[in-house]
Amino acid sequence: MLIEPLPFEDALKRAQSVTEQAAGVAFGAPESDAHAVLGEAMLYALHGGKALRAFLVIESARLHGQSFKAATQAALAVECIHAYSLIHDDLPCMDDDDLRRGKPTVHRMWNEHTAVLAGDALQAKAFEVLAESGGNALGLVHGLAVASGHEGMVGGQMMDIAAETAAKPLTLAQIKAVQHGKTGALIRWSASAGAVMAEANSAGLETYGEALGLAFQIADDILDVEGDAAETGKAVGKDAEAGKATFVSLLGLDAAKRQAAALVEQACEALSSYRTDAECLREAARFVIARRK
Repeated sequence: MLIEPLPFEDALKRAQSVTEQAAGVAFGAPESDAHAVLGEAMLYALHGGKALRAFLVIESARLHGQSFKAATQAALAVECIHAYSLIHDDLPCMDDDDLRRGKPTVHRMWNEHTAVLAGDALQAKAFEVLAESGGNALGLVHGLAVASGHEGMVGGQMMDIAAETAAKPLTLAQIKAVQHGKTGALIRWSASAGAVMAEANSAGLETYGEALGLAFQIADDILDVEGDAAETGKAVGKDAEAGKATFVSLLGLDAAKRQAAALVEQACEALSSYRTDAECLREAARFVIARRK
């Protein structure tokens, strides 16, 4: 079954729904009480997010005529990786957060060892379901491994943590390098996943994903200054409290907003070869800097 085109808000809700449904199937029935707790923690971590990465996978797959089933598997895979990263990011040894997506973080809801193991299990599950997605599964698995690991998300996170105790604050170029991995790598992978499935040229979608990922991070930095915890579903003001260098601290609030808007325009221009078929992805780019959470 091919993927039906939908308006942006409906397509985003579809991504949330199908990802959570697919997770319920993929995680299977518990074999013991311990497995039940682990599965519950994994589903808890997946539930309630924007599912932006899943949406990007499904939309890029739609643009390349890929099946809804294969797109759903890839969408679940990247959301599993994202959820695992959030669980670990919230731990006391990392950011030590109590709130995520408007509810207690996994280690607060259960305990630290359950949080660590739920994250580990989500990471493993991502590659299991992706390997079963059919088509160019090897290309998808390889790309997600690179985007997730020391060259991508984990490497960016390590650089971010190291910067907290560095003698000098990060420069703008260094912040971009951190976010290229920490936030941008999974977004780039998601945006180009459909082209990888089809073994087509992914350059335009990778450029789109690169600009989108950076705009997303700038918007996060802005929300940390202007946002409200009740709206964002997580603590705000932590960057300034920690004296952390961000796009806002280096550029100023107004200039950061202009930079984010320029990146959105860049992302939209990268989709020119898809013409009107990619309007939903263009709406997604506008959404990332207009969101309040």
